[in-house]
Amino acid sequence: MVRKAVIPAAGLGTRFLPVTKAQPKEMLPIIDTPVIQYVVQEAVDSGIEDILIISGKGKRAIEDHFDRNFELEDQLSSKEDQAMYHEVRRLSDMANIHFIRQKELNGLGDAIYYARHHTGSEPFALLLGDTVLDSVIPATQQLIDIYEQYRGTVLGVETVPKEKVSRYGILGGRMVSERVMEVHQFVEKPTLAEAPSNLAICGRYVLTPAIFAAIEKTPRGKNNEIQLTDAIRLLSERESVHSYTIEGKRFDIGNKLDYIKTTVEYALKREEFRDEILPYLKGIVAVRR
Repeated sequence: MVRKAVIPAAGLGTRFLPVTKAQPKEMLPIIDTPVIQYVVQEAVDSGIEDILIISGKGKRAIEDHFDRNFELEDQLSSKEDQAMYHEVRRLSDMANIHFIRQKELNGLGDAIYYARHHTGSEPFALLLGDTVLDSVIPATQQLIDIYEQYRGTVLGVETVPKEKVSRYGILGGRMVSERVMEVHQFVEKPTLAEAPSNLAICGRYVLTPAIFAAIEKTPRGKNNEIQLTDAIRLLSERESVHSYTIEGKRFDIGNKLDYIKTTVEYALKREEFRDEILPYLKGIVAVRR
């Protein structure tokens, strides 16, 4: 049973400078909700109530967001804004959220290693803090279901266009069902000729505790950092690793263009904005033509 989740959120967010100079990229809003709140909500919707967020310097806003704010709550209550009061109050009750700081930015593998005492001998879900997945069944729940079947590490993947395989970590292996693959190859940002498939890791994992021993043995790789993908490659030499093609749509908030697209799509999903945003966008397209 997967009872714990780890959310790494220690990166500097340099692709979003200057706004991330004083604000964590994970706190960038999709309209009025920070990206990381969507990630935490996915874990909660997957039945996980124990969450460790791995943060870093300048990330205090994340802790404050999920903490109580008695003055704000009192003000909202006195104004009888009950809907917003309950929404703000709910944030501190979403889950048992713990925090630990990654002391140096030594890569995703190193960040995950900080979770070893918290997760102990249990499997755990890993959700990257700058990736939102929109799906009917929470993406993490989908991976947990596959973990329960194979009792080993599961990597969430998505199918990407061939012209984009060079942007991602690409997996190859033997398909055991329509969406499940036994993984034998891990290629980081390959050329199209080098790519064993067009299945890209999409920021969701279920990892066994054996990952920590693998991280200890993982040499520094790209950017002189300890890469999680390299650790999982080592792990796959000892135990089976599967991938699962997630049913849903991934929104990568890691770059400005995709962030803009995500905001537009989420605006169109919300009833209070849809009827005005859609004709507005159509009007812009008509003028640009």
